[in-house]
Amino acid sequence: VHNPPLRLFVVGAVHITQALAPMAALAGYDVTVIDPRGAFATDERFPGVTLSNEWPDTVLEAADLDARTAVVTLTHDPKIDDPALNAALKANVFYIGALGSRRTHAKRVERLQEAGYSEDDIARIHAPVGLDIGSILPAEIAVSVVGQMTEALRRG
Repeated sequence: VHNPPLRLFVVGAVHITQALAPMAALAGYDVTVIDPRGAFATDERFPGVTLSNEWPDTVLEAADLDARTAVVTLTHDPKIDDPALNAALKANVFYIGALGSRRTHAKRVERLQEAGYSEDDIARIHAPVGLDIGSILPAEIAVSVVGQMTEALRRG
């Protein structure tokens, strides 16, 4: 049986992403980093990584998201993260993660409820993103995210 490749779309070319992209690649993911802010998603900051400076919903809606796809939002900016979450929630992706505190997530939940998403839909989002291992540094957060993605993939 040949499975299609695992894919990870990371929204936000931030410090955590600089650690997450190579870790996820080592774990077998085809990684795409999406950030409409052109100064962030550069080849210098992300050598060898597929980059897009388009809006996340445009990229994700064209990507044929499936059950071997993960989407992680890391910008802290609802104008960028929310369209990506919207696209991910409409698809059968195996993992959705969003950076932010519990307070930030509570505000996100309100916005998603106003957009018509059910509690079950919203519960698909892992937020704060990553396993709760006390992560502080970007690389530690990246480890926790790859760990949580692996858990979601292997245990469902």
